Amino acid sequence: MGAAQRSRRWLVPVTAVAVVAGVGTLGPVVADASPKLPGISAQELLAKVQTAKVDGLSGTVHSSADLGLPALPGVMGPDSESASGEVTEMLTGDHTARVAFATPDKARVSVLDNMAERVWTTDGKSAWAYDSAKREAVKLQIPAHPAGKPEQKAPQSYDPQAVAKQFLDAIDPTTKVDVSGTEKVAGRDAYKLRLTPKTDKTTVGSVTLAVDSKTYVPLQVTVLPKTGKDPAVEIGFTQVDFAVPAASTFAFTPPKGVEVTQPKVPTTRPDHPVKPGDPKAVPGKPEAKKPGTPSSEPTVLGEGWDAVVMVRGVKLTGDGGPVDQFLAGAKSVEGSWGKGKIVTSKMVNALITDDGRVFAGLVTAQTLQDAAAKAPR
Repeated sequence: MGAAQRSRRWLVPVTAVAVVAGVGTLGPVVADASPKLPGISAQELLAKVQTAKVDGLSGTVHSSADLGLPALPGVMGPDSESASGEVTEMLTGDHTARVAFATPDKARVSVLDNMAERVWTTDGKSAWAYDSAKREAVKLQIPAHPAGKPEQKAPQSYDPQAVAKQFLDAIDPTTKVDVSGTEKVAGRDAYKLRLTPKTDKTTVGSVTLAVDSKTYVPLQVTVLPKTGKDPAVEIGFTQVDFAVPAASTFAFTPPKGVEVTQPKVPTTRPDHPVKPGDPKAVPGKPEAKKPGTPSSEPTVLGEGWDAVVMVRGVKLTGDGGPVDQFLAGAKSVEGSWGKGKIVTSKMVNALITDDGRVFAGLVTAQTLQDAAAKAPR
């Protein structure tokens, strides 16, 4: 197998959830002095980022988010006990994870939160999901990819490269791209590649990628809102090593006394994303959903900076509890799409319709309503 085949492109995608998993201020990530680096044009740097390849890396990732989005307690998804808990976690607070990747199909993410640890790891043949707080572990045998090539992806909420790619994919003629300076990230010299949307439909003011000057891999992503000066999202390495991790890094032995389950999986890989601690998910590529297909899986409407995520079948408690009290203060709106409530913040806006659909994204409230008007019921 040649070097090109062994290499894996570490580009990145926030799906609103993931869209966005993110970050406030990463004090320890950035050093004081701006390193002196050779001049480079925005077009040249962008091209290098989009073709950057490494055989592996390991390190520590810190993320924090201040999106100004209130919690929505009691929002229930049809296939989960509490959809709001995970969403709230992703959109608020500080998180630290130890990560490791190796081509073509090895990955490990260990998330450290509240004196507990959640581990997701795969060696290409099997995958483990472990939650120390619940004392539970799930082991999955990974079926062959339909194309004959295994394709595992680590949870992207803790992958600066994956988060960066989400914004790189949003580049279109309405995006201004420039090199805004240099900085130190995780002890490495980096260029700052800044993406500035010129459309008035997004709440994003700018996105800055700290790009490693040697490998051209994104080391940090900082998202500024259109209003305010403080970062709304920031995720990046506090320590990184581009040596290929040892194979033993991706092995997992459950601690003594931990309950291990081993659910049956299809003989071919379903296209389904995986998240740490999610025993139902099998790593893989998310299945493309056609608009109008009944599903609890998110559907992306639009593209680039104007993209909106739609989720169907969301049920509110309707018992007069915190959710109903919260929505009572939200603005009531209606249009050709129906009636609902608009929840607004400095970055993430959401439209909750009376028929159980939720539209959300890094877009204005009017953009959400426009998307709802075009979306199938």
